[in-house]
Amino acid sequence: MNQRELFLKHVAQTSANPLALEIVKAEGCNLWDKEGKLYIDLISGISVCNVGHRNPHVISAIKDQLDRYLHLMVYGELVESPQVLYAEKLVSLLPDTLNCVYYTNSGAEATEAAMKLAKRITGRTNMVAFHESYHGSTQGALSVMGSEYWRNAYRPLLPGITHINHNDLDQLTYIDEQTACVIAEPIQAERGVITPSIKWMHALRERCHQTGTLLVLDEIQTGFGRTGTLFSFEKFGIVPDMLLLGKAIGGGMPLGALVSSRDNLWHFTDGPILGHITTFGGHPVSCAAGNAALHYLIDENLMSGIPAKKALFERLLKHPKIKGFNASGLLISIEFDSFELNKKIIDYCIQKGVFTDWFLFASQCMRIAPPLIISDDQIKMACSVILEACLAVD
Repeated sequence: MNQRELFLKHVAQTSANPLALEIVKAEGCNLWDKEGKLYIDLISGISVCNVGHRNPHVISAIKDQLDRYLHLMVYGELVESPQVLYAEKLVSLLPDTLNCVYYTNSGAEATEAAMKLAKRITGRTNMVAFHESYHGSTQGALSVMGSEYWRNAYRPLLPGITHINHNDLDQLTYIDEQTACVIAEPIQAERGVITPSIKWMHALRERCHQTGTLLVLDEIQTGFGRTGTLFSFEKFGIVPDMLLLGKAIGGGMPLGALVSSRDNLWHFTDGPILGHITTFGGHPVSCAAGNAALHYLIDENLMSGIPAKKALFERLLKHPKIKGFNASGLLISIEFDSFELNKKIIDYCIQKGVFTDWFLFASQCMRIAPPLIISDDQIKMACSVILEACLAVD
């Protein structure tokens, strides 16, 4: 059997019709399949490869760490310099109250850690989340996911979860003195890049203050420059009690993190001891890669070019079939009339060498979230293919 047949036979599938492209190389904003066909990557592994595929600085850091050590011991027991150096750099770029990092393997695991910690700190069990929000697919993260379509098949889920409308001032009253935490995406990515008002974000922060509720902001997809600032909560002028990180945090390697105050995270150390543990969270190679990626993002000032690149996409993507353009930085949603039309356009684009996808809660919308290093020429080439697809399909 060939690789595709083996893939379909032995690798568990999550959809009936996977794309099944056989990619053999990736570099910068480009992918190549086994026939040598080049694809411009417009989704960067779902906002993972913000500094590009196989960024030379990231590769160098990985190789250097490979020569030192791989896994040593379960998380938190040994002083591992990649973890320490990355945490030091990360918290130096965050508000003073976000000064301690708990590393996980993924964003979903960061969500799980935050849910446990909120209950431990407050002594409360109720939580508030938002309709059409996405925080991961593990059991706890699924409980706060804002879609009954994905939740229903796995019930019973965690009790005490209330889902309310994002950007709705009136519904903030559901947050009360029995609420342990509110888990929110500052920008709802999978809904099609929906940005709330600054007024609502400030009201959310104030309501949490009033009720003693912890505010958990999920920046798993929006973090590390994706929306034009290092983290999107900076756009709103508020500070969360906990910050969830994943995807781009590892520079292409698997990594996630829960960031909070040291006082908050200290609750994991006693009553019970080992209140939250992980074997591979904060893997030294992943931390070395992520630290190199973050340094590159900052040192090369990649975020400074994002407004112009966003504007170029918006200027070029004009067509009667394009019904909407929502964007925050280089997290962009292109809306069509239906999922069926969107899927035809996506398939055409992939056939023509532009790799893109759709959103979980906005299937009629095309996802555009390229590496932040994408050039103007690559943007123009990709947009020309999207427009060609709009003309070609019905």
